[in-house]
Order: sequence, then structure tokens, then C-alpha cells
Amino acid sequence: MTDLTSLTIAEARSGLANKSFTSLELTDAHLKAIEAARALNAFVLETPDRARDMARVADARIAKGEGGPLGGIPLGIKDLFATRDVRTTACSKILGDFVPPYESTVTSQLWRDGAVMLGKLNNDEFAMGSSNETSCFGPVVNPWRREGADASARLVPGGSSGGSASAVAALLCMGATATDTGGSIRQPAAFTATVGMKPTYGRCSRWGIVAFASSLDQAGPIARTVRDAAILLRSMAGHDPRDTTSVNRPVPDYEASIGKSVKGMKIGIPKEYRLDGMSTEI
Repeated sequence: MTDLTSLTIAEARSGLANKSFTSLELTDAHLKAIEAARALNAFVLETPDRARDMARVADARIAKGEGGPLGGIPLGIKDLFATRDVRTTACSKILGDFVPPYESTVTSQLWRDGAVMLGKLNNDEFAMGSSNETSCFGPVVNPWRREGADASARLVPGGSSGGSASAVAALLCMGATATDTGGSIRQPAAFTATVGMKPTYGRCSRWGIVAFASSLDQAGPIARTVRDAAILLRSMAGHDPRDTTSVNRPVPDYEASIGKSVKGMKIGIPKEYRLDGMSTEI
């Protein structure tokens, strides 16, 4: 059998539907990977018991044909997202003992669609950083290494969603939630060769997410492929009356758009984007 942690979300979804393996087996494979890669410091809290319980529920739903869009898929959750009865700290000592009695809208929708929570992911303290070195739990290590560098030479994964990006790149989870205010999804994804997207403001509810800058914060996915990011975003997005900036528009099937021609589309680039001294590659 292919190493279960190497599967994409789309591949795992097919395997679960075909009963090639169970969500519990998939979850256990990722829990073992997390344990073996603790040196990366990507996870600040592992929730193995809850993960296995959720996997068993997912397996039962799948057996009845009610698995859901993310049925049985193990995910990591950035530690800015409130998770009911699970410590949520924003990676700050100020919130070190905070156990929310409520669930963020985004994570509620992931659980509604059958996803499994492996644990909480490291980030810059209160999301204020771009290298994931400001967390009270210590810095996150990028699983990639500079070519030709000494094995001890470590790279940052970017931030503030460094734990999300590192965990996805290291095959510790199949996808992860993240947030972006001024690059906190896009930059870590670029640093770790993963796929990250900051959705349009208002597409995903901010309710239950520890705020950095409320007029700019937006939740989004980090995954290993564009298809996986599309699958995650469809579950994360949607109108929420508890967030007054949430947009009341239907959520499209992002995955269905993959592979279609973009001929005729226009992309606007602000002239201020081109700065003196910018790399020619950019």
C-alpha cells in the first residue's frame, strides 16, 4: 500500500470511498508521522484521542454513504482558530490556559463535512510575524533544506502560518487551516513549496478566530495541490450572520473549475506592485 501520508486529499477521498483503507488507518499514519517529526515544532498541541474518535465517526458515516466532502480527512488547525474544549492560545502566554467553550465557524464547517482534527498548529504570536520565530512555543522549522547546506542549517517556514505550511510540507497532515492579513498564508506556502490562498475578504467567516487586524484578516487553506486547496476552501467558505463582514453569496464548486481555460480573463496588477530593485523573476 502507498504510504498513506503521501496521498493528496483528493486521492485519500477516493481511497476512503473505495474502502482501500479507513479514516482510522489514515489518521493513525499521520499521528505517527507527527510524533516522528516533533523536531519541526509544527504542532503545539496533539489531539490523538479526539482524532481517533473523529475518525471512527467518519468511518461510520462513510459506511452509510454519508461521508461528506472531507469525510475522514486528517487536518491540522492553526492555533488562532477556537476549538471547543481544546486549548487555543494564539501561541501566546497571555492565552496559555484558554480553552474555548465554542467552535470557530470555519472549523465547525470542516467538522460538519467530516474532517478529522489532528491537533493545533504553531504560528507567530497573535499572528504578528513572518518567520514563525515569535511563538511562545518556540520557532517552527522548515522541513526543506538549502541545497548543499549542512544538515544542521535550518530554514524558517515563513509566517505567521508557519506551522500550517511546515506540517503540510512534511506530510504531517493532509491540509491545514491558516490565516492571512498581509501575507501569512501566501508567504509560508511559497517558503515550503505548498499551495496557499488568501480568499477574498468576507468569503470565510472570521468568527472564532483570534484577530490581528479585523479589516484585513481572512482564513484560508494550505495544502499540497491546487485541487486540495479548492476542496478545503469549499468547506471553509460561506456566509455567517455572526460575522458582519461575511459575504452572503453562494459558495461555488472550486474544484469543478480546475483545468478550465482562463483565456479571455484579465488580471489586474497595481502599478505600485513594481518596486525599484525588485527581482526580475518577480
